[in-house]
Amino acid sequence: MIVACDTLQLHVEAAQEKMGTHYEVLLLDSRLHAQPEKMNEAVFEAIAGLPAQVDTVLLAMGLCGGSVSGRPFPRRTVIPKVDDCITLLLHKDQTWRPNLKECGHFYLTDTLEGRLSIENMHRRLTEEYGEEDGGDIFDMWFANYKSVDIIDTGAYPCRSESYLEKAKRQAALVNCPLTYVDGSNLLLEKLVSGQWDHQFIVAEKGQVLEQAAFSV
Repeated sequence: MIVACDTLQLHVEAAQEKMGTHYEVLLLDSRLHAQPEKMNEAVFEAIAGLPAQVDTVLLAMGLCGGSVSGRPFPRRTVIPKVDDCITLLLHKDQTWRPNLKECGHFYLTDTLEGRLSIENMHRRLTEEYGEEDGGDIFDMWFANYKSVDIIDTGAYPCRSESYLEKAKRQAALVNCPLTYVDGSNLLLEKLVSGQWDHQFIVAEKGQVLEQAAFSV
């Protein structure tokens, strides 16, 4: 059984197709990431609520602000050993790295219209504070960004005309160049196919993971 953040839905599907697996997938609402304690609660409730015959859960997400730490796992759970889903998609080889993001880079994947997209952050701020004040807050948030990067994993049509049109709007809002960076679906392919090596944490039933476990 796979439990996944819905931002990774297409990537989980692509991984299963490539590796020939057909596990049922339970998707969690990515909006919960705005409050990591809510995502934490949702993760553990989802795992606990699975049918009794499920003895191992494949968790398709990273630490994500503590979303998978601090509570005993209701059943054996396998997790990519990364800080978040961006780093998960940036892994391209067998070398474990807890964080592959570069400072000043805003990363885009297949979900351009979610709550945490650049356009929606701008919209919410201007609706709440007005065009001028909301715009100033938005500009302050993104003052130190220097690039908007599309992660090309091969799992979604990131070079299509329709995708690029949306991505260019995001980059224009923060006055940054739009670039491509190479990523891959490697970790999810390993997750679904049982290749749980040093790039993963296998938490046994009842085990509690602390956040430090994802960085050592």
